[in-house]
Amino acid sequence: MVVGALDESALLERIFPRLDAGPSTLLGPGDDAAVVAAPDGRTVISIDTQVQDRDFRLHWPNGYATSGYDVGWKAAAQNLSDINAMGAEATSMVVSLTMPENTPVAWVEDFADGLNDAIRKLGAHRCAVAGGDLSSGAEVGVTVAVLGDLGGRPPVLRAGAHAGDILALAGTAGRAAAGLALLESAHPYNSLSAELQELVALQSRPLPPLDAGPRAARAGATAMLDVSDGLVRDGGRLAKASGVAVDFDPDALNRLAGPLRSAAELLGAEPLNWVLGGGEDHSLLCCFPAGPPLPEGFTAIGSIEAGEAVVTVAGRPTATTGWDHFAE
Repeated sequence: MVVGALDESALLERIFPRLDAGPSTLLGPGDDAAVVAAPDGRTVISIDTQVQDRDFRLHWPNGYATSGYDVGWKAAAQNLSDINAMGAEATSMVVSLTMPENTPVAWVEDFADGLNDAIRKLGAHRCAVAGGDLSSGAEVGVTVAVLGDLGGRPPVLRAGAHAGDILALAGTAGRAAAGLALLESAHPYNSLSAELQELVALQSRPLPPLDAGPRAARAGATAMLDVSDGLVRDGGRLAKASGVAVDFDPDALNRLAGPLRSAAELLGAEPLNWVLGGGEDHSLLCCFPAGPPLPEGFTAIGSIEAGEAVVTVAGRPTATTGWDHFAE
C-alpha cells in the first residue's frame, strides 16, 4: 500500500502509535499545536532540513537503499546534536514530512520508528515527538525542529574561546565522510567488509554523543559547536566567533584517521581529508581552560591561540575546506 491510498488522518493513525510520549510534552499530537513545558524559563531551539538527492539518496551508486528508518534516525540525530552543542538537553521535537504519493506506507512507518529509536537509543530521554505535518511532493523532504532545556546553566556558544584553551573532541571525525564515499563508489555494499559497512551505517545513522554537551557545560566549557560540516569549516566558525586561531594537533588527527585507512585504501583516498573536511559525524568540538582534566568522553585534538581567526595544523594552513551546501 502507498500513502496516496490513504487520507492524512489514516496515515497519522499509522504513525502516532509508533511514537513514545515524553515528560515535557503537556499536549501532544492531535490538536492545532502542541504544548510543551519549559522548566528553565528559556527555550533552546534548532531546525534542520533533509532533501532527497541533496542530503541523501534513496538508491546509492553502490546499491545501498536508504530506508525510512535511516531518514528518520538521521533527521532526529542531527537536530538533537545541535541542542547538545549548546550544552542543553532536548525536550520536544516537531517533524514535517513531504513525500511522493507512491511512497509505501511501510516506508513512512519505518521513518517513524527511526525517529523514535534515535531519540531513545541516543539518550534524549526527556524528548519526544510532540507533533508535525504531512504533505505530498515530488521528492522526500524532512524538516525537524527540536526544543531544549538548559537546566539553569548559561548556553555554551561558539564565541567564548580564549588563547591557551585546549581544543577537544567528543565523538568521531571523518567516519561519516568515509561512509559517504563508499556509498558513492562502485564497490557493491553487499561486498564490503563489516568494518566498511559500519562506516556506511555512521553516515546513514549518526551517533552524536548527546550526554557530552551538558557534561561539557558543567565542566566549564568556554566554546562549543556541532561538527556537521568538518573540523576545518566548523573550527573556522568557532575561530571567527571567538576571535582566536584554532590549531589542530597532527598526531591527534592521525589517530582519528586510523579507523578510516581500510576505506581509504579501497577508494584510493587520503583519510586525513575525511577527518579534516568530512561532516555529519555530529561530534562536539569544544574548548576548555587548560589545567583541569577534560571531562569524560573528550579527547584533546589541538589548542586555541591568539591571533587572526584562522585554522591551522601544527601552525600551517590546510587546503581542506569542508562541506558547504551552496558551494559544492
